[in-house]
Amino acid sequence: MYCPDETTYGISQMALRKKKEIITFKVDPGLSKALEGIPNRSEFIRSAILAAMENLCPLCNGRGLLSPDQRRHWEEFAQTHSVRKCSECHANLLVCAAQESSQPGD
Repeated sequence: MYCPDETTYGISQMALRKKKEIITFKVDPGLSKALEGIPNRSEFIRSAILAAMENLCPLCNGRGLLSPDQRRHWEEFAQTHSVRKCSECHANLLVCAAQESSQPGD
């Protein structure tokens, strides 16, 4: 289970524990059934949301699309960087062109 450190997104653990606002959302029957056996569903859902927020794309903030301004900044950045696949874990990563040209064997 996700265990945030002292602050998560600038929110102290004490602030996370204080109930300031209730947010509700709809779930499909399958998700509702899956959550039935979880003793503290609220804490589980809070932890899952915070964990998901740690993995948001830093450019689109999880929307999956870039705004025109973000796209312009990305295109400028991409002129000196490339997207490569890690040979060990196969994840996509950004590589600086200056770093690529300084590697042996190039």
